Amino acid sequence: MATRSNKKVVPESRQALDQLKYEIAAELGLFVQSVSQADTEFAGEIGDLPLANRGYVPWSQLATRDAGSVGGEITRRLIAQAEQVLGSIH
Repeated sequence: MATRSNKKVVPESRQALDQLKYEIAAELGLFVQSVSQADTEFAGEIGDLPLANRGYVPWSQLATRDAGSVGGEITRRLIAQAEQVLGSIH
């Protein structure tokens, strides 16, 4: 059986993907406006958010369906972006 890895092909993409993840979570209404209860795993990322938008996504408390919705939307946007780039090449 093949093993799966979340290792990034381009490690520098991590910050952009994290930003996209939080944007999508906020659009889906999964963003909570209280920092005091934030998951410590994402504490560094929370500090990077603008003061007006501070909050967190309680990833450990999300339903699998919600987490999948975020991942699915990331995939849709990345595919759309790739199609746009490839379409402009022709």
